[in-house]
This record gives sequence, C-alpha cells and structure tokens, in this order.
Amino acid sequence: MKNKFSTYKLHFTTPLHIGDARDDYSISLKTIYSDTMYAALTSCLAKIGKSIPDKGDLGFTISSLFPFYQKDKDSKAVCFFPKGYKKSEVSNNTVEELITAKDVKKIQWIDTDYFEKRINSNENIYTNANSIQGEYLTKKEIDKDFIHSEISPRVAVSRTNEEDATPFYMDRLYFKGNSGLYFLVQGDTKLLDIAIDILQHEGIGTDRNIGNGFFTFSKDEIELAVPENSDYMMSLSLFIPESKEQLSGMLSGKKVGYDFVRRGGWVTTSPFNSLRKSAIHAFMHGSVFSFGTTDKIHVKGRIVDLKPNLSDTEQKIDHPIWRNGKALFIPVII
Repeated sequence: MKNKFSTYKLHFTTPLHIGDARDDYSISLKTIYSDTMYAALTSCLAKIGKSIPDKGDLGFTISSLFPFYQKDKDSKAVCFFPKGYKKSEVSNNTVEELITAKDVKKIQWIDTDYFEKRINSNENIYTNANSIQGEYLTKKEIDKDFIHSEISPRVAVSRTNEEDATPFYMDRLYFKGNSGLYFLVQGDTKLLDIAIDILQHEGIGTDRNIGNGFFTFSKDEIELAVPENSDYMMSLSLFIPESKEQLSGMLSGKKVGYDFVRRGGWVTTSPFNSLRKSAIHAFMHGSVFSFGTTDKIHVKGRIVDLKPNLSDTEQKIDHPIWRNGKALFIPVII
C-alpha cells in the first residue's frame, strides 16, 4: 500500500549547531527532533500575534528532521530515514552473506529504497557491504561527508552575569551542495507555511543571534510503500504516550525496540532565560511498538506544558511552554 507524505526540505545557508541533552557544545546532533521544530514554528506564530490553538496543537503532525543528500539544485535528492530500533539486526545467514556487526552498528540512516524493504519484511537488509557509505546505507552515489562539522573556540557568558566568562568549543555543521534536513508532515499545513516562512529568517538551533541556523526551504512529496497488515508500528517523531495504559499495550509485543531522550532545556522567553523548563522523557524516532493489526498511518501521543513549576516564577510566565509529543507512526513488519 502506497502512502504519500508532504515534505519540507531545509537548505541551510549558514552553519548549524543542534544541542544535545547534556548541553555539550563540542558535539552537535545531526538531526532536529520533531518537538524542537514544532516549538520553533509555534514561537514564530506567537511573534506575529497569531493565536495559538488550544493545547498548542497547530493542526499538523511532523516527523523529526532527517538528512537528505542533493548535489545541486538540479539533482534528485536522496532522502534518508532512521534505521529504527530492532532487537536483532543479524539473521542466521552465512558469514559470507553478512558484513560485520561493527559495520552495521555504524549505520544511522537508510535511504528510501532500503527503508521500504526494512518496514515491509523482516529480511536482513545489511548484506551488501558496497551499500554502506559511512553512516548511510544506500546504493546511490553520494558524498558520505555531505554533512561535516568544524569545531571553533567560543566564550560563554553567564546568564545571570554572576560568573566569569569561560572559553569553550562549539561544533557546527555544514552541508555540501543543496543538501540539508527534511521532515514529513500530515494534516493542515496552513499555519506551518506561515511559520516556516518566518523561521527561515529567524534561524533554528544554537547561537542564532550570530547567524547560525538560517535556511531556505522547498516543498515536495515522498511516497512510501507500507505493509497492509502489521502488528507493529515505527515512530518517525519523538513520542510522549497519552497514558500509562496506552504505553503498557504498546510495549506488550515481543519484538518491541526503543530508546528515549530527556526533553527540557532553557526557557527562551525574556526575561526568564535563566530558568529551565520542566523535563520529560520522550521515546526516540525509530522506536518500534506493538499496535495490533492495522494498515493505516497513525498519529499518537500528547502535547505537554513544561512551564517551570516554581511558585515564585510561575505566575510571572503568563503563557504555557508546549512540548509536542504527538508522533507519526507507520506500519512495520518485524
């Protein structure tokens, strides 16, 4: 069964730093989580006075941002997906048919063709060593270093101005050609189109005030063949369960595989920049859960308010700080 998704491709015109949960500036993530992108889009709408719908739901659901390789504007883009979490990546094939587990472990991203094979059967897709290009699994010709990083010295200034400035190093990403990051979307994109048109000039990620994270964007579509019947589904976004009961059912399958990440960070609304948001854990994109037999694309999860729960400040922050844990799920055969 074919499913068609709208996609938004971000072509970065300046370097990009994507912080991790440890605030380690010397390492930049190579993807932007779905909740980070959603928060940035929501912030842009608020800046122009757009009314934010109840509970922060803008009417659409997005995936996390994944890499794509595009040599130039006239070339066809090679889009990548997360390889997903699976209890066993190696089947009982002969040694001659398998590449080493060490090489498989290096793979982080698989192209659309391999992704369709990945979700439509439980066969081992890692038998062709020639398809491994660094972190990427693809038969197509790409520059495996199309996302590369450079580390430069910086100076950190205390948010409260009570401490001395301290030197540190920052890892910034650069994209070759017309490459960048893209995300899939389902739902009404009216507010998305307004917000992303602003966000490209506002920038995303760390140190936007010195020019990081600016981009242009293009819209496209991607078509995926998904299984007609499956007992499992894979998340393409960060996922926050709606209830313990929902999560209990989703973890009941024998072949469930997942990881999770702590979400929080600093409040970005002035003058509360020295405050941290409340924190919550979310399941990573690529996580696989039990859903029961289904042949449809699903949106599951909830949006939570991470406004700091501090009695002396909560009344001063007169707006919620939404964290979107609603996720796109696609059927997958394990």
